[in-house]
Amino acid sequence: MNLYNDSERFISILSDYGFKVTFGNETDTRFLRRALQALIQSPVAIAKVEFIESEIPGLTKDSRSGIYDIACVDETGNQFIVEMQLSKYPDFIQRMKFYSFYRLNTLIRKGRYKFEGLPKIYCIGILAANIFPHITDYQNVAVLRNDKGELIDEQTVFITVELAKFRKRLANVHTDLDKLIYTMKTTHRTTKPRQFPQFWNEEWLEAAINELDTRQMTPEKRMAYEMTLAANALAVQNEQRKIEEARQEENLAVKAQTVLRALKLGKLTIEEIAEYSGVSTDYVLEIQRSPNKAA
Repeated sequence: MNLYNDSERFISILSDYGFKVTFGNETDTRFLRRALQALIQSPVAIAKVEFIESEIPGLTKDSRSGIYDIACVDETGNQFIVEMQLSKYPDFIQRMKFYSFYRLNTLIRKGRYKFEGLPKIYCIGILAANIFPHITDYQNVAVLRNDKGELIDEQTVFITVELAKFRKRLANVHTDLDKLIYTMKTTHRTTKPRQFPQFWNEEWLEAAINELDTRQMTPEKRMAYEMTLAANALAVQNEQRKIEEARQEENLAVKAQTVLRALKLGKLTIEEIAEYSGVSTDYVLEIQRSPNKAA
């Protein structure tokens, strides 16, 4: 999935930059508010959202820390955590539980360990890949129920959207949730106005699409976009370098073991061992002097 392509008019919402200027746009929350309303399937419009601290500090030296992609609260106090996941992550639900339980713990501590009147926590995961192979629906809403399906508690709600399972044609896109998912999946592949669906004229979607339109970028936004591209490219290079270094270390370890076994057999000369193992004679002599290096 190529999320950054200079030949495309629109930047993908799924990219770091696209997600930040749409869902994470603190100066214009029209898109975020309507998207959240669609994701939680609420008939009540969200009038206001306020971004809150997204970093989870480790409470002890050995505690796990983390950073939400987005954390915000609406005018009624409802808490929202939004996570975007592009790569396969089988344990994604465990991460969502960790994030939501931390928010719950924070709310309880602020309320002096009182449990009444707690706001809802919506933990929302938007995933490019599937994590529920046994479930066909592209959206799932989970609360605490008993084995008969009867509701026990809905203070914490887990919502997942698996984009790969959404296959609706444009003619069948009617709800705000479907409009949101369709837009997320197709915007960066759209270049000509005649390809724009009619609902892209709706205020909330138009606000987001304008942020993704490379033709409407100010010099400041262009610079921010280019910096994101550079940071992502550097991150990829660093990962590739780490992989290559690991391969080289693994290869060297295999060669060291080969040299050590040949030395222990005592049937080959130093030169023969070096040639057979693909190393220098100095390296063979080093292993001979310090065999523990090959252990």
